[in-house]
Parts: sequence; structure tokens; C-alpha cells
Amino acid sequence: MNLILFALAPILAIILYIYSKDKYEKEPPKLLFLSFALGAIVSIVITSIMYYGFNIVLPLPNKTSILQQFIKAFFVVGFTEEFSKYIIVKYYAQTKADFNEPFDGIVYAVMVSMGFAATENIVYVLDGGIQTALVRAFTAVPAHATFGILMGYYMGKAKFSKNRLVLNIAGLLLAILFHGAYDFFLFINFVPGIWVGAFISLFIGIILSRNAIKTHQKNSHFRI
Repeated sequence: MNLILFALAPILAIILYIYSKDKYEKEPPKLLFLSFALGAIVSIVITSIMYYGFNIVLPLPNKTSILQQFIKAFFVVGFTEEFSKYIIVKYYAQTKADFNEPFDGIVYAVMVSMGFAATENIVYVLDGGIQTALVRAFTAVPAHATFGILMGYYMGKAKFSKNRLVLNIAGLLLAILFHGAYDFFLFINFVPGIWVGAFISLFIGIILSRNAIKTHQKNSHFRI
């Protein structure tokens, strides 16, 4: 039980942080919870099915091949996981009347991402213990949050734009780009020191995420 609490603690911290940043018009708790639940269950199911398909169609057995690990990071893991979140934000959250300002894109995308991260984190922490929980609290969990914020920034703009398709896809592609970059540098850790690239990409993602939050806060039509 303690391990599960350790796994969920950083998830809760990020959710509370994003909720506090939604300054001008809070989202209904029910929709937030359902978005989280869909991320924790449906997104994981979609990801698992897509992984299974990729393993059949595009097996990548060579863990020391930089090319194969690049394909795995961007086109398998990055695409699969972010697409599974994108589907929920687009076809569930974005359709709701309460999704009524661009900042809501960030809120709902993060909720879905944190649902996904919660399930994933519990699995890893139960297997790896407290040390894994501590490492992931400062790496994988905030990484999922930044991917969600970057995706949600554009999906929030998309709902109120005539270029909805373009902006939605832009959000998806940006999340895939940062997810892929983060994983790629970790996947090729057989190259000495290359893992630093993962933290550089995460740092850049965090900076862009902070700017995205501030931009949507500043432009909120609920701001008085």
C-alpha cells in the first residue's frame, strides 16, 4: 500500500498544481475525475493494443541499434502513448460544454496524462520499489505532465479556431516530439553520457510548458 501511495504522490501534486493554475473558471470535478479515469484505463488499453500490433508489424529486437531505438522512441512509444491520450482529449473532453476556454485544453490533457502516468507508475514502482518511485517522481511523471501541457495548449486553441484540425494535430505532434526525444536518449544509454539529453529535453519541455500556462492564463476571456 505504501508503494502505491509513493507512486501516486507526484501525480496528485501535479494535478493540484495545474488545478491551481486554472485561475478564472474551474472545471467540474466530475469531468476532471472522468478524464483521469479514462487516461488510467482506456488510454492504457489503447496503448497496449497498439504496442501489440507494432511488435508484430515492426519488431525492433536490437537494443544497441541507434536507428531501431530512434524508431522505437518516436514512432512506437512516443506516438502510441500520446495518440492514446489525444483520442480521449479530442473525443471526450474537447466535446464538453465546460471546455469553454483555451486553458481547459491544458487542464484536461494533463488529467488524461496523469491518469496514464498513474497506472504506469504503479506498475513500475511495485516492481522497482521506493528508489524507482523517487526517480520517477522527478523524471517520468513530470515528463508526462509536460507532454500533456504542450498537447493541451494547442488543443485548447483548436476548439476556438477555424483551424481545429491543424492545431489539434500540432498538439499531438509536439507531444510526440518531446516524448520521443526524452525516451530516445534513455533508450541509447549504451552511449556514454547520452542520457543527459533526456534531461535537457525535459528541461526545455518544462520551460515551454510554463510559458504555455502563462499565455493561456493571460488570454483567458474569464479574466477580469
